[in-house]
Amino acid sequence: MSKKKKKPHDNTIAQNKKARHDYKIEQRFEAGIVLEGWEVKSLREGAVQLTDSYVDFRKGEAWLLGLRISPLLSASTHVVPDASRMRKLLLNKREIAKLFAAVNQKGYTCVALALYWKGNHIKCEIALAKGKKEYDKRATEKERDWGREKQRIARDR
Repeated sequence: MSKKKKKPHDNTIAQNKKARHDYKIEQRFEAGIVLEGWEVKSLREGAVQLTDSYVDFRKGEAWLLGLRISPLLSASTHVVPDASRMRKLLLNKREIAKLFAAVNQKGYTCVALALYWKGNHIKCEIALAKGKKEYDKRATEKERDWGREKQRIARDR
């Protein structure tokens, strides 16, 4: 008998590419996220938008705002889905204190970078980030283009 190799599954649900363009990522954190049943079903289908999401701190807790999970048509009839509600992030007190201090004192912002599966749980990758200026964005783009050009030149020779 031959054993079939399983293809590795891509466990990423959604990524926030705009955040990587607009912000300089300083430090990353992994947070659990509190979801309802219909939201998990929608995430399995990929009906999520992470583009304008950010983290807010209220009463010593971290909340994810701006995450839009579109309800499926086959959702339960007795549940009234709210696509853009606040969702609680599960972090240690030390992590919350560190993020809260950086956001309030040092001029950082806290943005969501990705949603992904880790086992049976859905995790949210959040980051402490500083906003880029327009010239920083152009420099990053120029550097990326030069890297591609170097690869083309090396490949052709």
